[in-house]
Amino acid sequence: MAMERTAVNPVMWSKELGFNQGEVVSGQTRTLYCSGQTAMDAEGKPQHDGDMAAQVALSLDNLEAVLDAAGMSLANLVRLNVYTTDVDLLFQHYGVLASRLGAARVLPTTTMLGVTRLAIPGQLVELEGTAVA
Repeated sequence: MAMERTAVNPVMWSKELGFNQGEVVSGQTRTLYCSGQTAMDAEGKPQHDGDMAAQVALSLDNLEAVLDAAGMSLANLVRLNVYTTDVDLLFQHYGVLASRLGAARVLPTTTMLGVTRLAIPGQLVELEGTAVA
C-alpha cells in the first residue's frame, strides 16, 4: 500500500508559514528518524560561523543527504524539529527553509525551539526530521 498523507489543519495560518498542524500518515512501509543536522562539513567541521542563512542551507543539505541515503527526499518529511540559539535571527532567514520545503511540495509538522546553545559551539540551528515512505 502506498503512503498516504492527510493534512490536519483546524486553522489555516500555519500553512502560510510552511507547516501543517498535524498529518495523518497511513499505509507507510518505512519510517526514518533523522538525528539533528547542523552546518557541518563531511569531515565534521563546523561551517559558516555566525551566518544563519548559510547554516540553515547547509543543515538542510545535510538532512537531505541522510534522506537520500535512505532512498527518500524532503517530500517524505512528515516532522521537522528546528532548534536555534536565536529565534529572531532565524525568522529573518526562514525563507531559506520555507523555500526548500515549498520546492519539495511538503508542509511537515514543525516545532521551533529557542535553546541556550547547541552541542557544537558556533552552531545557530539544528534540524531534526522524521520521514516516511
